Amino acid sequence: MFSNKEKVIFRIPLKLKLHLFMSKFYKQKNDITFSMDEPQDIRKGEDLPIDPLKKFLTSQGFDTKDLTIKQFPSGYSNLTYFLSTNNNEYVLRRPPFGADSLKGGHDMSREYKVLSKLKAEFKKVPNVHLYTEDKSIIGAPFYIMDCVKGYIMRPNLSQENAPDADTVSKIADSLFDTLVNLHQVDIDKSGLNDFGKIEGYVSRQVSGWTKRYFHAKTHTIPEMEFVAKWLNENQPKESGKAIIHNDFKYDNAVLDMNNPTKVISVLDWEMATLGDPLMDLGTTLGYWVDKNDAPEFKLFKLSATTLDGNPSRQDILTMYEKKSGKTINNPVFYYVFGLFKIAIIAQQIYYRYHKGYTKDKRFSMLNIAVNSLGVMANQAIIKNRVSDLFE
Repeated sequence: MFSNKEKVIFRIPLKLKLHLFMSKFYKQKNDITFSMDEPQDIRKGEDLPIDPLKKFLTSQGFDTKDLTIKQFPSGYSNLTYFLSTNNNEYVLRRPPFGADSLKGGHDMSREYKVLSKLKAEFKKVPNVHLYTEDKSIIGAPFYIMDCVKGYIMRPNLSQENAPDADTVSKIADSLFDTLVNLHQVDIDKSGLNDFGKIEGYVSRQVSGWTKRYFHAKTHTIPEMEFVAKWLNENQPKESGKAIIHNDFKYDNAVLDMNNPTKVISVLDWEMATLGDPLMDLGTTLGYWVDKNDAPEFKLFKLSATTLDGNPSRQDILTMYEKKSGKTINNPVFYYVFGLFKIAIIAQQIYYRYHKGYTKDKRFSMLNIAVNSLGVMANQAIIKNRVSDLFE
């Protein structure tokens, strides 16, 4: 599957030149504890107009007495707000400011549809209440869902504040049980059989994400352009058909407050579709940083996967095969695709910052993350494996 020519003509630096700069930016002064997410004051420029929102919610039968709005600070894509009333707590999801300038993604109606239909066959989703496309209310389409209480493994969870290794191992096991269970949902019973087309799915994903990258391009990154070419030339056939999440990772999984080793809900379904389950697994692998990955790559804190007790990416392949009964051929392709897609998501977010659509300082160095992800993808291609890439 991998030509010798490709391995010879591309050399990957094992150390990234901007290590010190990245370290200064990404280092957390205070690592978070293993606890529930707490909403905070709304970031500047991302306020919601409370009066028209309150009027609309009241018209839809919501009790809006003492309505207050805060914002969940985590997340890099759609904006998530915490709505508290006298009797209830809800979550409002809307596209980010400036999303209209980018093609693809941020389809709130799609996210609402999958949540509302999937609940009957896959219990680990929040209850949704309403969706509206009326932009006159808050300036964008949005939907309202229940607020699910629980713990979330955030990327900057430190080893000192993390659960013990045995607990982390059980959390990882529950995470991949959840992913396999999702991939085994009966599509016809879910009512989502028109949610995507499996024929040509891999090809559409490669070409679609490549187009998104060049549409959001702000700087030339040779590693990314090489990966785009390699993916186009090394596509496997579809491995199967399933409902896939497309952004499945620790910080999109809510853990039971009474038994933190169990996943009780999965969040952020904006990219869900019918597709190849191994492409979904590839995205998860793309977020999964091994303990022995290059220090420069670990600085980005893509997920809390370097904590003691976590499986390696290679271990995950074995786990998934055992739990699903599927044989994973061409695992490097799926991993490289996952890295490529995550890099493009970062590039799209950086594009919004670069164009001035958002002032969120977290986004200011995401172009460096794109480069780093491209380096990892190239390293996987050269080594022809998913783990031990820098040995």
